[in-house]
Amino acid sequence: MKIVFMGTPDFSVPVLESLYNNSEYEIVGVVSQPDKRVGRKQVITPSPISNFALNNNLNLLRIENIKKEYNDILLLEPDIIITCAYGQIIPEEILNYPEYGCINVHASLLPKYRGGAPIQRAIINGDSETGITIMYMDKLMDNGDIIKQESLKIDDSDNLETLTNKLSILGRDLLNKTLPSIFNKTNERIKQDEKEVIYAYNIKREEEHLDFSKSCKEVFNKVRALSPTPACYTKLNKKIVKIYDGYITNDKAKGIPGEIVKLYKDGIGVNTKDFIYVITSLQLEGKKKMLAKDYIRGCKDNLIGEIYE
Repeated sequence: MKIVFMGTPDFSVPVLESLYNNSEYEIVGVVSQPDKRVGRKQVITPSPISNFALNNNLNLLRIENIKKEYNDILLLEPDIIITCAYGQIIPEEILNYPEYGCINVHASLLPKYRGGAPIQRAIINGDSETGITIMYMDKLMDNGDIIKQESLKIDDSDNLETLTNKLSILGRDLLNKTLPSIFNKTNERIKQDEKEVIYAYNIKREEEHLDFSKSCKEVFNKVRALSPTPACYTKLNKKIVKIYDGYITNDKAKGIPGEIVKLYKDGIGVNTKDFIYVITSLQLEGKKKMLAKDYIRGCKDNLIGEIYE
């Protein structure tokens, strides 16, 4: 079977790698987003999927606007197109071409969390589970028929990185189990219930701000959902502080939300709406990421009474 694979981030790599290692499939093309400037030095960097394709001598297409630049994909004459976190809406010219359709590996239990940030939104909302959906693509975002789903528990210890890694492996394994039925045309096609739709829009810059006037549980979930990148931020003495990790206590909050009220052995205790949240990992503006206990140890100022804004 001739496959065109479309993806961009690290999340997609195990899925592509598994297809590449299966002798029954031929990867005739890999489509990814163009190289981007990354980091303070703005180094031009290929996407993780582009790197995999280049390292394994796969035919790589780095497409800026797929709605206008799709002919090279059709010329590859794929039997099926598989997408996984590609990052662009696929035009109908592509969707209607392959005999076995265009299949998407999506990191949620659709119709919940259609969109570009399903993992982040699941953690932010305090969900106890998420999962993978293998689905047919159509012209609308994450709207197509469901082929197969599998759920996964979200642990309190999970953050964006760990949950993404778990879902990536689940997506790889579920696709491998599902593809034979797609090629045999014996798979299910389940219409999504439009009444159950929830959208997971990409995280905006203003959403990265950590609001300590929320409940301790909400603060806890927000930090996990955006860690390690882009990370939540707050301000202390007008300087940005990024927060990477922390935990909930049973200590009642007394005073102003965001006020540092207690120093723990492993972190900085901050008032929220109800309980004290302990910051255990942070990064001060212009500094490297560090453990909060190390920051406390080297801090010359009295932190008690300072307020994160």
